Amino acid sequence: MKIKDILASGRPMVSFEVFPPKKDTPFAPVKNAVARLAQQHPAFISVTYGASGNAQANTAEIASFVQECGVPALAHLTCVAASRDRIADEVKALRTAGIENILCLRGDIPKEAAESPPGHFKHAVDLVRALRPSGFCLGGACYPECHPDCPHLEDDIRHLREKVNAGLDFITTQMFFDNNIFYRYLAKLRGHGVTVPVIAGIMPVTNGRQISRICQLSGTYLPSRFKAIVDRFGDSPPAMIDAGVAYATEQIVDLLANGVNAIHIYTMNKPEIAERIMRNLRGLVH
Repeated sequence: MKIKDILASGRPMVSFEVFPPKKDTPFAPVKNAVARLAQQHPAFISVTYGASGNAQANTAEIASFVQECGVPALAHLTCVAASRDRIADEVKALRTAGIENILCLRGDIPKEAAESPPGHFKHAVDLVRALRPSGFCLGGACYPECHPDCPHLEDDIRHLREKVNAGLDFITTQMFFDNNIFYRYLAKLRGHGVTVPVIAGIMPVTNGRQISRICQLSGTYLPSRFKAIVDRFGDSPPAMIDAGVAYATEQIVDLLANGVNAIHIYTMNKPEIAERIMRNLRGLVH
């Protein structure tokens, strides 16, 4: 099923993200996580693009398993420095696996390829334009606190609008920990004519020290009350998990109360965390 049709219902919904196994590691743990997540009846499950040499093969296999579990799959696809033939082969593999939804991403620029070779993909918008005639449902990423490579939010939104105009059906945000930042961003998007559905990305924090480093690198704002949680519970893993689940739940309840009906949880392949959050949301989402 195409995600744009799921979103068109307007009902409150939650989806999950998982990542495929790394090179030379077994599929079983990831598939076990997917099977547990599927029991929560998510709107869809997205599968990231792996970093190993057989990245898309792993993504396609896990995405196919997602659908075997009765859940629509969203396969990530990165394009930077990729040839059109390579992208065509990977898209063909996804179609063969029965995948109908692709998240179009640039991806990290390889250190050995500062510039894309002539004729190769350079930006996510190039991938969107190439795939628009293919019949896939296409999603993209957006950044409430600006893409790390873009100096100004207004410029970043203009780039996003270009991707949307090229054919995106929906967009999903990177993680944020202050809902007010998301609300202001959403208003800016609508003011710039970006009208496609926006899915709010939520990261349940279970390792306080790790998330602090990630946020420093990505420029994600940590509210003072979140910092207080990390300072108080960061050295106690069980307490940090409890606090992280509570904080993520509070974020999601506030989003739903303010009319944001599509929530995407970055599970980090930890189904037990998603299960706890979904128990907290019982009666609020379908």
